[in-house]
Amino acid sequence: LVISILRFLASGTGGERFVASSEVIEPFAQRFAKKITLGGTSVRAAIAMRTLGYTSALHLVTVNEHVRRLIPPDSPYVCSSAADTLYPHLIVQFDKGAHVRAGDIDITARRANRIIYHNDTDNITMRLNEEFARLITQAQALLISGFNAMQREDLLLDRLAAVRRMLAALPAGACVFFEDAAFYNPRFSTLIQQALADTITVYSLNEDEVQAHAGRPVDVLDAAQVEAALASLHRLIPAPILVVHSMHWALAYGPTAPRYRPALAGGVTMATTRFCHGDDFTAREYSAVAALPPTADGARFAAAITQRLGDRVCCVPVAHVEQSKATTVGLGDAFVGGFLAALVGA
Repeated sequence: LVISILRFLASGTGGERFVASSEVIEPFAQRFAKKITLGGTSVRAAIAMRTLGYTSALHLVTVNEHVRRLIPPDSPYVCSSAADTLYPHLIVQFDKGAHVRAGDIDITARRANRIIYHNDTDNITMRLNEEFARLITQAQALLISGFNAMQREDLLLDRLAAVRRMLAALPAGACVFFEDAAFYNPRFSTLIQQALADTITVYSLNEDEVQAHAGRPVDVLDAAQVEAALASLHRLIPAPILVVHSMHWALAYGPTAPRYRPALAGGVTMATTRFCHGDDFTAREYSAVAALPPTADGARFAAAITQRLGDRVCCVPVAHVEQSKATTVGLGDAFVGGFLAALVGA
């Protein structure tokens, strides 16, 4: 576990890793200051959206005292688990410049990031409760995520068939938003794309996931490299709109990309607000971040990629903030919440 953490620290990258047992991570966590929060893209996004006044219906695979205490009290939900369960995830966050020296080890993180470790039976099996369809008959947008920990193809295909049945309950015109992740079995990402291709409106990835799909490093401030990666992704992922979110910018790529500018702005604002203020940010803090000027690097990239791709792309740079002690956990989840809130609001 320590070796894995140090490898991520040395590269400055984030990721998600499966551990043999929760007993590996619990004693480790006891050695450090920690906070119990809720994870998972859907739940974190719902919490972020609630800060701005939007209510979300949730499908849970785990419920326990922490979940009941921390989800928005007015969020209707169903759960696929018949009893309370608890499978903790260890999420390690580190700041840019974090320094570890011991013996012959001398590592300095070149950027802030986070790493996730877990052995979560509920996430691995991902049982679904199709009663969730009752809660989405008036939904304006639906987020699909959370299949990345699954390990059996037969179970995944069964769950995807259930998702398709539930999607039939959505009203006409609802946006179906899929958030990619680091898959335990990378081939499963392709299976999901094939099974849900005709239902997904927006397919969203972070910069690490873009590089995984591209099979090569991508400099997210090099417009030529990003253009090539987008073309490659478009061939792999048959969604009308691709969304990529990075630490410098977020963009939409596709024939109707410009209409997503407010949603992209909402996403980067929400993620940056969480970066600065953590779990308990306020709507006022969100508005303050929205008023900040962009980073110079992000603004230059946005201009360069727009010059290359025109109306096929819409790129919004991230706001410039000075933050020595940042929250690096859940930024992608916050982006999704901000994107969907602004999309629905628009």
